[in-house]
Amino acid sequence: MATVGWLQQPSLVWLGTLRGGKESFASGVSADGSVVVGWAENADGQMRAFRWTYATGMEGLGTLGGDSSEAFGVSADGSVVVGWAENADGQMRAFRWTYATGMEDLGTLGGDWSRAEGVSADGSVVVGVAKNANEQERAFRWTYATGMEDLGTLGGDWSGAYGVSADGSVVVGAAYNAAGQQRAFRWTYSTGMEDLGTPPDSDGGWAAGVSADGSVVVGAVEIAAGQLRTFRWTRATGVEVLDLLADPCGEVYGVSADGSVVVGTACISSSIIAASVPRAFRWTRAIGMEDLTLTYAHLLTDGSVLEEVRAISPSARYIVGNGRNATTWRKEAFLLDTGVLQLGM
Repeated sequence: MATVGWLQQPSLVWLGTLRGGKESFASGVSADGSVVVGWAENADGQMRAFRWTYATGMEGLGTLGGDSSEAFGVSADGSVVVGWAENADGQMRAFRWTYATGMEDLGTLGGDWSRAEGVSADGSVVVGVAKNANEQERAFRWTYATGMEDLGTLGGDWSGAYGVSADGSVVVGAAYNAAGQQRAFRWTYSTGMEDLGTPPDSDGGWAAGVSADGSVVVGAVEIAAGQLRTFRWTRATGVEVLDLLADPCGEVYGVSADGSVVVGTACISSSIIAASVPRAFRWTRAIGMEDLTLTYAHLLTDGSVLEEVRAISPSARYIVGNGRNATTWRKEAFLLDTGVLQLGM
């Protein structure tokens, strides 16, 4: 079990948008919560990658010559940002950004597009998906030394990488097997791409995040009637389906360094609109799945909702995503400081 330490009272910051824009979305947070990355709409209605700090506010990171960009991941110290951006030909390219280098195009696997999805703690390893010369999408792992490496598949013709361990040695994502079924995978140089399996009532799934040491993998599986369920995997337990807030749907996007805290988006039933609505959740073994809008209601203006969580800091103290800000009536990125530190297993 994780040991929990209280540091201070929780707080919530709505991050706003780029000047003149109408919405924003946070996708990554540094270890100390001081840097948040994601995308926001600008005054021209274009999607742009951003980097936010308390000191600078929201800064647009530009593009590679095209109209749009989006940031998905950030290094532990906040200095390296990764994502995708359009080039002058309108093609999507994986990028790695620092203040010193600006936005660097990481290339492709021989095809016409690529997208970076995650980055190691020190910013040296980038993972994502790219097209090869045969126009097939493949999971990749990139470093300056190796360039972009194709991680293969599970016997099918598609794969994508969505998360990477702190040291860059473990990559997780999804791939097709020989039967054309989508499976969550865990990759290392020594093992290659491993199929993590599925529950008995599931045909497919994907992995979205991995603990710092690579031992815990989180993601989603599809069960009967196309319903999504969140899972947590370890070598000892296999794929463990987690409980739900209400309706049988949910996607997980992040996990703490020790693997004890899982975050993502789940559904709850709304009697007002007679449909399921998205809610940001946090899961721990002790508490189960929490609706963060309810847990942190005292931080929210009446009518505000935390809808999606996309990332959690290694300590589990900081959580980022997007929601409905009732003060501005916008869909907006947020930074939640839970005031809690996970000290270890």
